Amino acid sequence: MSAVTETLADERPRHPWRWLFALLAVVAVAGVAVAVTHPFHHSASAAGSSDNTAATSLATVSRRALAAQTQVSGTLGYAHSYAVAGQARGTVTALPNVGQVIKQGQVLYRVDGRPVVLLYGSTPAYRALSEGATASDVTGADVRQLNAALVGLGYASSDDLDPTSDEFSWATKAAVEKLQGALGLDKTGALPLGDIVFEPTALRVTDVTATLGAPAGGSVLTATSTTRQVSIDLDADLQSTVKDGDAVTITLPDGRTTPGRVSSVGTVATKAQANSDSSPTITVTVALADPQAMGTLDQAPVQVAITTDTVQNALVVPVTALLALAGGGYAVEAVGADGTHRLVPVSLGLFDDGHGLVQVSGTGLAAGQRVVVPSS
Repeated sequence: MSAVTETLADERPRHPWRWLFALLAVVAVAGVAVAVTHPFHHSASAAGSSDNTAATSLATVSRRALAAQTQVSGTLGYAHSYAVAGQARGTVTALPNVGQVIKQGQVLYRVDGRPVVLLYGSTPAYRALSEGATASDVTGADVRQLNAALVGLGYASSDDLDPTSDEFSWATKAAVEKLQGALGLDKTGALPLGDIVFEPTALRVTDVTATLGAPAGGSVLTATSTTRQVSIDLDADLQSTVKDGDAVTITLPDGRTTPGRVSSVGTVATKAQANSDSSPTITVTVALADPQAMGTLDQAPVQVAITTDTVQNALVVPVTALLALAGGGYAVEAVGADGTHRLVPVSLGLFDDGHGLVQVSGTGLAAGQRVVVPSS
């Protein structure tokens, strides 16, 4: 074999087709066929090692952690979508701006100058709320949400008003009066339908559908939560490779990376367009470890590397070191301290496509040995 140039294991080519071209060059000159069924899917046979003039180098067999990753495209945005409809009678007199964030206890919009206030809850407001003859006269999930919101806003203490109670009690009425006083309203202790809007979280306004001077009934605005996330339309065939909690690395448009984790994996496959030739996809969402790293980006394209499997202390070689044997299986061409070359059969484990490495095991192969790889 011709003289080789020694390189460090992490100085490997990062473009799969460059690896393939380099491998084919070794095959053509040396008569030693190289094949890697993952990830490039080409095959041949290996007859043994022989002297050649192909450009090769040496890589060091090492032990390290490996991670298998799925590379996909995603879109950076905000979690969930909400539509706010008006329930009060009157005329719209004030509206929020697109991009404005409205939190619990703050005014969403105004009808006849009267504020419509956001409170947190998943059950929509559907009736007027006021004290009955007894606390048990007015109960329900909406009252429980109201009690929790009033305590959360500081208009009542949990000692006076149980935030988990579903009863409109005297303490509820007293807290509503304090809320009304803070909003500049008459302290009636009663909430007409339309005075409050229940939504699960703070709202970030994305579109204002009502117009000033228009009747208050109907659509008023649409919004998202303030939680940043990445949405992925994943090929349905890859659903089994991704699960909740998988670690991800997100590459932003400017090349910076930031970590996250898969927060949900869809179960219903859909097509982008009916009767299209596109493959069905499922929706995968990713929660961000550092939302501040995203800046003000919205609906921005990002690349996501999803870690689907890991292994610790694996014996690894570059993928380009693999030789497909004529009788089946794989080997690497090991180089001894005295310069002799020999084929060492290996079994394959986890592939780390991001770093071009593969886990191997085999008698006669150990960390620190050198193996032949094509030069970049």
